[in-house]
Amino acid sequence: MDIRTTVERAQRLKQLHADHKPLVLPTVWDVWSARTAAGAGFPALTIGSHPLADSRGADDHEGQTFEEVLAAVRPIIAAVDVPVSVDLEAGYGQEPADLIAGLTEAGGVGLNIEDTVHSDGGRVRTTKEHAHYIAGLRAAADDAGIPVWVNGRTDLFLHAEDASAVLDEAVERLHALEQAGADSVYPVGIQDNDDLLTAVTGAVAIPVNSTAHPVKHDLERFRRLGVGRITYGPLLQIALTDAMKDMLTPWAP
Repeated sequence: MDIRTTVERAQRLKQLHADHKPLVLPTVWDVWSARTAAGAGFPALTIGSHPLADSRGADDHEGQTFEEVLAAVRPIIAAVDVPVSVDLEAGYGQEPADLIAGLTEAGGVGLNIEDTVHSDGGRVRTTKEHAHYIAGLRAAADDAGIPVWVNGRTDLFLHAEDASAVLDEAVERLHALEQAGADSVYPVGIQDNDDLLTAVTGAVAIPVNSTAHPVKHDLERFRRLGVGRITYGPLLQIALTDAMKDMLTPWAP
């Protein structure tokens, strides 16, 4: 994809976040799912690492190399006329500048970056380390002249036995990511907890991303709780898998 188109899509994605409260980006994994979601009227999409890996017979949690991920997302991005963000897990061991260069060369204009480093035993980055990486991503995108949307993810709630017990630490981390240049923050694992979602959305000035199930969750609830951005993670693919099984079961021998 040429640089002019990439910049235009990046600018459009930024404006969409301003115009929609929340902005819903269906999580896709191949050309078919991307075209289907775009055809349903969604103005932007995200490619999820989990469903992408499943569609390719690979493991999630950086079970593919960065080069393999880029090869997989390139035709998906090219198949639609809307901005596409890509879940890049913890960065695949890449320097921030290399991650931005690979993403934008493939036509991607946004990214998720998480603090669970699967390539290093699943350790969780410190707040300072994660913020430093995000600052590097922001600087690299600025240097490239492409306003890449950086969605800073934390798995603190996901890893905690009691999510409420890590609220203060999580908010401190989200503030650090915001100050480092993240455009939105993504505290994974609290989509069913109204109190935690309200606490987080009230604590930061940038959009808060929540995972949602396209059937089991309600858009108006997320809007009421102040969520600014919604993605489906693996849940759209899982919902379609369940529906496919239901359709096929009567035909099975």
